Amino acid sequence: MTITVDHRPDVHPGPPKLGRAQLLQAQRDTLDTPRMEYSVLAKMMFKPVDLMYGKQGSFTKFAMLEIIARVPYQAWERMGYWAVHRHAGRSGLARRVFERIVEARADQDNEQWHLLIMQDLVQRHGLRQNWLLHKAAPWLIAFFYYHVSWVLFLVRPDWSYRLNAEFEDHAEHEYMTFVAENPDLDFIPDPGTYAAEYGRYRSVADLLRQVGHDERTHKLDSLEAMREPRVR
Repeated sequence: MTITVDHRPDVHPGPPKLGRAQLLQAQRDTLDTPRMEYSVLAKMMFKPVDLMYGKQGSFTKFAMLEIIARVPYQAWERMGYWAVHRHAGRSGLARRVFERIVEARADQDNEQWHLLIMQDLVQRHGLRQNWLLHKAAPWLIAFFYYHVSWVLFLVRPDWSYRLNAEFEDHAEHEYMTFVAENPDLDFIPDPGTYAAEYGRYRSVADLLRQVGHDERTHKLDSLEAMREPRVR
């Protein structure tokens, strides 16, 4: 007898991988869509980053952003485990909370691949990174972002989701704008360093378009989570 499991809460597929035509359309869609109206908290993170790393996109700036991008998902995972134990006697609710934990872990992994990809591109292009700007500063910003995400989630989860949606919207536009402003990237082959884990693309431009689309997916997931009933 074969037992079929229709749903496994311990597996999350992550953002979809797009083909060449879909990636080009994704870039056009992003550039045609206005950025979100960012909150004061979001601007408090974006402004220092622009001052330290420049307003224009770059591989070093993206590597720094990806260090920070994992933070809210880590905070949500921590709060999720607390909620699972709290609601252990309500199996349906506990299951929904655990599914959110699984999604948060998958999003962390996706952002980790982005960081590894960006660091690889930084090294391949011979770009310099110093301890202050590329280790200490990202850690301090990530520390601030983690605790803000944690406190917001504790008070009002939708506030935490909204802040993450703003961060992901910013990242999505940064990647797609960078590709549009650097057409030569379409002629640089994807090095495929992490092809087995992330996929192989026609060019570095397509690789970055995929990363940008991932950020859009994270943004939409956070906006959707804002509409979910609050766990009490």
